[in-house]
Amino acid sequence: MEIKKTIIDYTHRQAGHCESGATSNLFKFNGFEISEPMAFGVGNGLFFTYIPFLKIQFAPMISFRNLPNTVFKRSTGYMGIDATVVKKIKDPREAMEMLDRNLERGIPTGCQVGVFQLTFFPPEYRMHYNMHNLVVFGKEGNMYHVSDTVMEFPQLITYDDLLRVRYAKGTFAPQGKMYWINHVIDKQVDLKPAIILAIKKTVNDMIGIPFPLIGVAGLRWLARDIKKWPGKHGNDKASFYLGQVLRMAEDFGTGGAGFRFIYGAFLKEAGELFNNHQGLLEASDMMGHTANKWREFTYMGARNCKNRSKPEEDYGTLSERLLEIADKEKMVYQKLKNLRF
Repeated sequence: MEIKKTIIDYTHRQAGHCESGATSNLFKFNGFEISEPMAFGVGNGLFFTYIPFLKIQFAPMISFRNLPNTVFKRSTGYMGIDATVVKKIKDPREAMEMLDRNLERGIPTGCQVGVFQLTFFPPEYRMHYNMHNLVVFGKEGNMYHVSDTVMEFPQLITYDDLLRVRYAKGTFAPQGKMYWINHVIDKQVDLKPAIILAIKKTVNDMIGIPFPLIGVAGLRWLARDIKKWPGKHGNDKASFYLGQVLRMAEDFGTGGAGFRFIYGAFLKEAGELFNNHQGLLEASDMMGHTANKWREFTYMGARNCKNRSKPEEDYGTLSERLLEIADKEKMVYQKLKNLRF
């Protein structure tokens, strides 16, 4: 019996972040060259929220990224590109049939998945994290060809395993979410209006929302809480909570330094697109310095978690470092807010 085979000529590229990488690759497949930092920046990938009363993996909820699918939806929306996002599909079998139909029509399709049961992920990467993204670009019998930007090469996954991760349970459950671009993109699309809209939105997200657990205000709240953790919860639990911050900042979501480096690259690219706009280039440089401060914070925090820290690397110092980061980030967003294009 001949095995049915449908494989789209899709180019897999690794990336720093799953959704901005998938978005950039989908843009390129559809004829529009856009870098990952540009996709990330135009898609409002940069965000921060700290919700201490909501627990994930038994620790306070922290997110350095926007809600799942924001990068794809905002970037295509700001640029006026015809794209489809299906947020929720109740019947898993129907979701797989929709995916198969797209593949038969030659449409590579982005999917939100959970990583805990993602079979090709290294065991040390697996956790109950449901905001991961990959692109499915082929099917061969019972096996799907997927592009996961974390991995060096395209991967294979069975029908049952793909269905399972598309319907992983828990916080931010994927519920079959899928997305794709409908037509070849007009190469004359002007990025400049989209960049302006995106910068204004990110600035508002980080310093304009009057809620103390979001953006720079959320960073400051986390900084104040970190200082209290040992006395309030004991050393073991404080270390566990700190480990969760570090894991979300560096391992999952590329959150702390990683996102700041990507956003800084976006601002640099945008500055060059706007004829070497001095304000954008200066903001890019400032964001790079902020990213370095994040890296210092996570390095110091990791030493603390492993009981290798020096007395000057205690929770109080970590709190001070995070407050310093919050101040530096506010300066970046304030500068962006005052820009004239």
